[in-house]
Amino acid sequence: MLVQVECKGVLKWVRIPMKDDSYDYFQFIQEAKFSLPNEPDVNLKDSSGVDVDADIFDELVRSAAVSFKVFTEDSAGKEVSEASFCSDEGSFSSVESVSSGSTVITECTKARRRQLLEGPPDSKAAKDMVYVALHQKNGGEDIFKEYNATKGLSDQTRRKLVNILVADMIESHGRVPPINVRVTYALGIVTLFPNLKDKASPTGYEHYYDPHSGQGYLAYRLKTVQRNTTSDFKRSSKSADQHGPKTLHETSTSEQLSGDECREAMSAMKHSADQPGVREKIKATFKHRQSMLHDPDQSSFILDHFPRFLDTPGLINQDFTMLFGEDVSGKFIGKWPTFYKPRIITVCKSLRPGTHVDDLLSAQEEANDYGWDSDLAAILLIHLLPPTAKGKRHGKISATEATDHVVKFMKVGTSMVTFLDRVGSAQPFLLCVGEKKSSIQKFYVILDQKAIPCVAQTAVAAFDELFKAHFVFAVSYDEALCNFYTFIQTTVYGIDVGTTKESPRVKEIRAKVDHTEV
Repeated sequence: MLVQVECKGVLKWVRIPMKDDSYDYFQFIQEAKFSLPNEPDVNLKDSSGVDVDADIFDELVRSAAVSFKVFTEDSAGKEVSEASFCSDEGSFSSVESVSSGSTVITECTKARRRQLLEGPPDSKAAKDMVYVALHQKNGGEDIFKEYNATKGLSDQTRRKLVNILVADMIESHGRVPPINVRVTYALGIVTLFPNLKDKASPTGYEHYYDPHSGQGYLAYRLKTVQRNTTSDFKRSSKSADQHGPKTLHETSTSEQLSGDECREAMSAMKHSADQPGVREKIKATFKHRQSMLHDPDQSSFILDHFPRFLDTPGLINQDFTMLFGEDVSGKFIGKWPTFYKPRIITVCKSLRPGTHVDDLLSAQEEANDYGWDSDLAAILLIHLLPPTAKGKRHGKISATEATDHVVKFMKVGTSMVTFLDRVGSAQPFLLCVGEKKSSIQKFYVILDQKAIPCVAQTAVAAFDELFKAHFVFAVSYDEALCNFYTFIQTTVYGIDVGTTKESPRVKEIRAKVDHTEV
């Protein structure tokens, strides 16, 4: 087996000798030193940086998708030469030189590429495969240029990336590529472009292809290509559980009332003027309330049974904290203003210009009498995670229209009853009351056409209560806002991460936000 070695810009071939039907480690080291004159020692590592010694050398060389690095170190410990090679005679994916930065690409044959994908995916081999595919196809160079310049990809360039790789996948593996092929391409993408990796996902590449659900950008493109053919594959979608507000979460709350004591407490608190006493009774009936919320026959009347939510601020936060604990409860207020808000704004600046987006962005720069307060920058997230049509019967609404499903404005002096009658029985939303949008005096969470007062009169704290109300009252997300609220749930609060079904777009935006520097 021949291996190409590059040292200080000079390429040479080095043979891996065999002895007693095994690849000989010590003779190979001597051959490698021939290409690295005046170096007393060289080191051998695999693609993940783990040292390789004589005991495992032969086994690794014979593996399906292994690669090694041969290098020397200067006095500072800096890697100065490197050879990358695959353990299949005559087949190479790439050879890189740290000192020169040059890269020599040798095209992998289709047979070799299939061999690479038979076993568990190797990140180095996957990265090389994607690298070769992009450099061989028209438009591939543009992807590298944009990523190197911006440390990310726009939606348009991401679609180009997916189209190129799916075309390459079909060319090499047919119109119905095996699952491990798709996984390897997805792994190759996030290995070659690290800022596209979703840190919150188990592997980081699920938004490109998730083998458990069969979803992701690569899968969507494959389906589009296959749609008009007779060879459409039939796959069973094993979706992750759609964990969300209606999921019954286990709690370890103690000192809970039951039976007659519970009913007596519910009756007593309805007319009590003792707010601290009301809070204690609400806390003591928590488990009973959770049971009612998950009973279809009783959930619709929860505010009739517990009307003190309507005049006792802070009960939403209290119940949510009992569900998930203090740490989770404080995450939005703790992280949104300092971490997420500036990054969401930065990412939004790459969106296609539009009146609504421009107005929201301008509110971050200077106040005006007609736009929302800058702290309602959460609305911008809807433009990054726009609504999607749910089936052929349901039309798709715009991101601007979806914003109205999150927050509404009511001028001071307007009748609350009249306003809510006009709005109808929408999903929970935030009602902002004031003289103008930029100067709100009161915030309410609206549920079942009833107004629940928010504790803190700031936009950030009010939105925090709006989100929590979904879990406290076990109410599904507005269909048009599913991606929006799922992002808030899994990314900001960290609730049911890994078990909640997330769209590729949610994972993609999370990766962009995580890798955005402000």
